[in-house]
Amino acid sequence: MSSLWGAQQGAKRYLSIIVTMLALSGCSSNEFEDLRAYINEVKATSKGRIEPLPEFVPVESFSYSVDDYGDPFVSWEAKAAMAARADQQSSQGGGLQPDLGRRREPLESFPLDTLRMVGTMERDGQSSALVHSPDGLVSRIVEGNYLGQNYGQVVTVSPDKIDLIEIVPDGLGSWVRRPASLAIVE
Repeated sequence: MSSLWGAQQGAKRYLSIIVTMLALSGCSSNEFEDLRAYINEVKATSKGRIEPLPEFVPVESFSYSVDDYGDPFVSWEAKAAMAARADQQSSQGGGLQPDLGRRREPLESFPLDTLRMVGTMERDGQSSALVHSPDGLVSRIVEGNYLGQNYGQVVTVSPDKIDLIEIVPDGLGSWVRRPASLAIVE
């Protein structure tokens, strides 16, 4: 009985293989033959050449110098206005101007009316004034020092006041000298 059973199983297996082969042979058709022909034609004709990548030239480094090119954060309109003022002043014989290239002193960052003269002292025959600034510091001032935001240069130091000359804009593109003083506060 077992041999009959094994024979039936072998026949079923053989029959299923034949049915599968017939089904697969039915799926093969010539409907894609034109596509295969087109692919073969394109492969045969296109023997294209790929262009090589362009050679990149290294960029030269650039050193920026403020002296040569000016301030990069100033607009061209402002530069043109400054140049026009410089031309106007040169045509007027140069005119008065503050020394903008000079290193500013610490007390020039405060308006003159916020500074207080609190005393004087004398050293080696030279009088100096003591000035209290809004940041709480007391500075010793002698003739020639600068005070305030208007380029004020100290002319004389006396026991009761400091006399200075400020250079202020006149509103027409020029500068004028203006006397000012800082009296002692008691």
